[in-house]
Amino acid sequence: MKTTANNYNGALQHPLHSGFGASSTANDIIKGISLAGKTAIVTGGYAGIGLETTKSFVLAGAKVIVPARDAAKAAANLTGIDAEVWPMDLMDPDSIDAFAERFLETGSPLHLLINNAGIMWVPLRRNSRGYESQLSTNHLGHFRLVARLWEALKKANGARVVNVSSFGHQMAPFHFEDPNFEYREYETLVGYGQSKTANILFATELAVRGAEFGIQAFSLHPGAVGGTDLNRDSSNELMVKLGIMDADGNIAPEILARLKTIPQGAATNVWCAVSPQLENISGVYCEDCNIALLDADVPEDFSSRTKTQGLQPYAVDKENAQRLWALSEELNGLEFSAN
Repeated sequence: MKTTANNYNGALQHPLHSGFGASSTANDIIKGISLAGKTAIVTGGYAGIGLETTKSFVLAGAKVIVPARDAAKAAANLTGIDAEVWPMDLMDPDSIDAFAERFLETGSPLHLLINNAGIMWVPLRRNSRGYESQLSTNHLGHFRLVARLWEALKKANGARVVNVSSFGHQMAPFHFEDPNFEYREYETLVGYGQSKTANILFATELAVRGAEFGIQAFSLHPGAVGGTDLNRDSSNELMVKLGIMDADGNIAPEILARLKTIPQGAATNVWCAVSPQLENISGVYCEDCNIALLDADVPEDFSSRTKTQGLQPYAVDKENAQRLWALSEELNGLEFSAN
């Protein structure tokens, strides 16, 4: 399968007439799509938009494997859904390697890899290697997972890798000089922002390296979604400071008005994974079930921003994408030549 794989500097960031939008749901996207005979892995596929993504793939006939740090919670949340739960912790490299080795031993091709799991609003935490937890979980763990599953992705002869990023990438570019906050003051949203920028840069470079094997890569903003547990580590004080809720814990009406439901939030995940409109495109960043526009018009103070859409050019910059790939190899202690 031939793809137009080079989205360096946003060359392919041109919206399509997708027929879907912000109010579309995962079920709207998957309707009429058959994934019979396909195998999918959905990280974080047992909660929030990940769970909804898992449901959609199962509905379409796919075999779905859900890696889970909390296997008991995953099994409970997936009750009645025909998906397998395998143990894996994105903060633990050995755990990722064991998961991938188990999958490779099945001999199965991997058609869909949805890098959906993520954390946000956390205090400064580090993994066993000393890496900041949001970078470790949201990007480095997924980079390692893709590297370890590469042979299975190639075997699919047309796999898609989908990185769930966020509009939050607008909060921060990637800080190559101090990605793990060893020398600068830790700010949780800056850490989150750089990890989401990393998701986009990773997809940008992965699309180029995977093109000869028919492996496509996408990144996306699911929208501001209500009812997930992404804010489980946040404090009310921080939410008030950001204007998300008032002192009584009530979500601000203007925030509430633009929240998506979980089925709506999962729609762009599913669209990137299955849409035939993306068959010859790779490396793009998507939102609202479409390819997003480049948007360099961002105020210096992110909190004063009024729009909640668009892609920052630094997140698809060619030099940044290639530099991040090399750094991700170094921090993971592995070589991912993608050949």
